[in-house]
Amino acid sequence: MKLQNIISLTLLLFVNVFYAQNSFTSIETSDGIHYITPNIDYPITGTYFFEGGEPIVELNANGTGIYQLHEQPKKEMVWGIECDENGTPKFIKGFESIAYTLWYQCTTNSESDTFEGWKKVPFSIHLNTLKMYIQGERVKSFSESSDK
Repeated sequence: MKLQNIISLTLLLFVNVFYAQNSFTSIETSDGIHYITPNIDYPITGTYFFEGGEPIVELNANGTGIYQLHEQPKKEMVWGIECDENGTPKFIKGFESIAYTLWYQCTTNSESDTFEGWKKVPFSIHLNTLKMYIQGERVKSFSESSDK
């Protein structure tokens, strides 16, 4: 009986870890259905700053965060990195960089909202400088010892 409980618990933990690493969501955009995930093999969560200050982008591990446009207030959002229908992130590997597509949608509405629906922006990881960029201008540093 103990062995059966241990096997069941081990299997349950394995399935939970596998599912958490491969969780993804389908989204409908102006150009069709896409799939997104907040999980890739790099520590992408955190705050990305423009020249050390605002505007910022904040990515939380659960796929929520904040997106701030230039001279605009911070807005809550949901986000994800584009992946295929199996949850594998799509990317282009360069010599010292990796390029992804970040999709986001603001969840706070106001009368002055100029952007509704899902938007995509470039997200890149630069391995030689250990920096990550959103839109090529919001930056966050990471270390090689960070969990991949």
